[in-house]
Amino acid sequence: MTEAVLVADRLVAGYHGIPAVQGLDLAVAAGEVLTLLGPNGAGKTTTLLTLAGLLPRMGGRATILGTPVDHRRPYRTARRGMRLVPDDRGLFAPLTVAEHLRLAAARPDPEREKSVLARFPALEGLRGRKVGLLSGGEQQMLAIAAALVARPKVLMVDEMSLGLAPMVVRNILPAIREIARAEGIAVLLVEQHVELALAVSDRAIVLNHGRVVLSGAAGQLLADRAKLTAAYFDGTATSP
Repeated sequence: MTEAVLVADRLVAGYHGIPAVQGLDLAVAAGEVLTLLGPNGAGKTTTLLTLAGLLPRMGGRATILGTPVDHRRPYRTARRGMRLVPDDRGLFAPLTVAEHLRLAAARPDPEREKSVLARFPALEGLRGRKVGLLSGGEQQMLAIAAALVARPKVLMVDEMSLGLAPMVVRNILPAIREIARAEGIAVLLVEQHVELALAVSDRAIVLNHGRVVLSGAAGQLLADRAKLTAAYFDGTATSP
């Protein structure tokens, strides 16, 4: 694997002094898609928030492009190229699609906006529409497009499929895979649609009760459904 862009080393994270993630190791290289799987409460969202600098680490290390993530100055992590699409999408209902894209860009960049919209053509005809009038799928596409306009080095997407029909998810996930490959973006996904996520991922990690219980190549995990199911629901599997 090429040099990692995003690294967590023995990461411990949580809330109010209580760890929700314990001893997590992960590394994502440019152009790679890594998916975090696990049941509700496994620590997946906590991991993303900590890597984005929005929660303080309780232990371990986290770096982006070799620079430590500093929760006291999360804007510096963003300037290094980190973009997080939260599970609520982080959009503003009164603003239009075009206004979101302009706000997301560090500086006016019509060519970049054009190239991003080419990957989500459904948004092109909706530039003047307010976000509150968009469908769930359109909102999710916009949230990802807004993150991409900023030319990120790392893209983290939390529960992309939340509230969406599986058909919509099948359309969006491959676009993320292609974007990662074409632009060399390190992508970290949190996703509940296990098979759909693994189909577009290079590797995956299964968390259960805040600990890694299974990890490996996405194809390898898909091929051993029994072990994957045991890790996901029982937390009994071990990494291959």
